[in-house]
Parts: sequence; C-alpha cells; structure tokens
Amino acid sequence: MDESMAGSCQKMTDETFILLRDFIYEQSGIYFADNKKGQLEARLGLRLKANNIPDYDKYYYLLKYDPNSSGELRSLFDSVTTNETSFFRSPPQIQAFREKVLPEVIARKEKQGDRQIRLWSAGCSTGEEPYTMGIVLKQILNDRGADWEVKIVASDISEKALRSAKAAVYGDYSLRSVPPEVKQSFFVAEGSSYRIVDNVRTLVDLQYLNLNDARRVQIMKGFDVIFCRNVLIYFDDEAKKRFVAQLYDCLNHGGYLFIGHSESLHNISRAFKLVHFPGALGYKKE
Repeated sequence: MDESMAGSCQKMTDETFILLRDFIYEQSGIYFADNKKGQLEARLGLRLKANNIPDYDKYYYLLKYDPNSSGELRSLFDSVTTNETSFFRSPPQIQAFREKVLPEVIARKEKQGDRQIRLWSAGCSTGEEPYTMGIVLKQILNDRGADWEVKIVASDISEKALRSAKAAVYGDYSLRSVPPEVKQSFFVAEGSSYRIVDNVRTLVDLQYLNLNDARRVQIMKGFDVIFCRNVLIYFDDEAKKRFVAQLYDCLNHGGYLFIGHSESLHNISRAFKLVHFPGALGYKKE
C-alpha cells in the first residue's frame, strides 16, 4: 500500500465499529466495549494497510463475505490480542502451583496408581507460561520423571504467538523473573538470546485453538491443572460463564484452575471451590 493510500484511510464510523465488534465477538468471544473503539480502530488499521483496503467498511465485507477470508481472520486475531507475558509471571501463583497443587496432584495419582499428568495453558501466548509449567514439573518430579507420562497442552488463537512459542527462543526481558540457577539448568544461550532445553520443550504440545469454539474446547478433557490467565478479560460476562463452565468440565476431579490475579469468577461460576494460597487464589473442582 503506498503512502497516499495509507493517508486516505477513513476513520471508523460508529456503525462500522459495532459491525466489526459484533463480528469479532461472534467469531472469538473477544469483546470490545464502546469505549474501546479507538483501540480497535488502531489495531485494524494495520490490517487495512496489509490488505490494501482504504476503509473499515470494505474490511468488514472482506471478513464477512469473502469465502477466502479465513487466513485474514486469523491475522485479525493476531492483531486484536495482546501477547505480553514472561517466565514465572505472577510468582505467588507459580509458588502455589509448585508447593501445593502439584504435590497434591502427584500424591493423589500415586495413590490411584495413575502415572499421567496433564496440564493446559489456555491462551499460552508466546510460550513462556507452558514452559514455566514444564520447568516446575521437572523440578518437582526430579529423578522420578521417567516414571511419569507428562503432557502440557498449550493453545492460543494467535498463530504469530504460536510460531514464537514453537521457536522457544527468548530474550532477557522474557527471562527477567527467572532465578539464575533455573536459567542455567533449563536454558541454552544462543547469542544474546536463550533457548528452552529440549527435555522441557518436548513436554509442550502447541495447538491453535479458538476458545470460543465450543466443540473444540469440549474435547479438551482430563486435565489436572489449567492455567487460563488474563484471557477472561477479553470476554463479556455471557462468554465468560459459558467458557468457565467448559473449563470445569475439562478438569479432572481434584483439578485446579488458575486465572489472572486481577480476574475473578465472582458472579461467573459457583462450581469451583475457592482455595486461598499465600498471595494467590486457585479454583478447585471437587
């Protein structure tokens, strides 16, 4: 797109904002409130330029009616989601996962003669969260790891984020909360960056998943712990209730759900038992 066309892009009208906002909600569950029009306009402006489209109305019709727009829809999801994350984010939650939840899960499974552990990072972004889960699990299992079948499913709606997660190479900013001994044990230096060691990377199964796709989410079963942090903030209350009910079904009995520290299930779900950890909350399926 040349500069003259870029400068000719029209502002998003209120009517088109509602059309695009509702379309995005129907496709993904991601909701832009009325006061987020400027944010949506800025993010979709990049997609107008990428597609050589002069206004938001034409972009809406591309998404809605072009039979070949599925690729653009995924690019749209890349644009409207935020992929800000880091290793060992929200330390009190990671501490609860390490010191309370995983030992409880492992003890229960050993009693049952079950040597499988299944974890899910729902909304995994660029991979720091599921790889953190893998590192902690390796530390907890230690020499017993060979006796366990471990799988960490990591899903996201952003293909761009998933490509970064698959590369598993990170800069200092992503590792800013990683203890030195963990950095030495679980990362390999590559120039000015760091790569996750293979025995952690191979635990993680990266998948594209639209959490608004009820049929796909329905088959995500048998998890012991689910991290779904800073995902519910994208949804309105109706979508939150629907999705959290599905997360409940995805968990094994005795399993735990962690959501973002600023998020709450108040008025969303009463199915879980609220569990207080030092500095953190967890939601248990009893």
